[in-house]
Amino acid sequence: MDRNTILKEVKQYFDIEELVCDHVLARWGEDAWQFLDTGYLANLLVIRRDVIQRPMYCNNHKRGLHQRGLRCNLCEMVKEKDRPYLSAHILGKAGDFSIEGISGIGGMAGMRSRIKLLAQAALPVPLRMEADVSWLHIDVMPTPSGQKIYEFKA
Repeated sequence: MDRNTILKEVKQYFDIEELVCDHVLARWGEDAWQFLDTGYLANLLVIRRDVIQRPMYCNNHKRGLHQRGLRCNLCEMVKEKDRPYLSAHILGKAGDFSIEGISGIGGMAGMRSRIKLLAQAALPVPLRMEADVSWLHIDVMPTPSGQKIYEFKA
């Protein structure tokens, strides 16, 4: 799928304000889609549409969820770093998601298992997921030995 097709489909499930920080949204608005990696968006689409099949939330200001998608140099989580910080979030390749009706570390472990089981063949690019957390962190940074799906501990 080309980027325009991916964007058209992903916009059925997510608004740009969910996927980028407030600073980027205020500066670029809808044009902020340009900062999100195509492989990340393609994987996000497969996970949301084909595997999870229920609402997923990244930034959700009404629920107090901030800085969970693209982060910029003005974000508190970035400004407080005392050494160089180049995470997948900074590069537009990651998001931390809540899933409607799923909670806790155990609930998210089940979702990660579901992704491993059902998305292996459908994911267009390798996927990393953070283990042992109560949210679903997904990113498209390189995986060890080119594994299709890799779970890591931060």
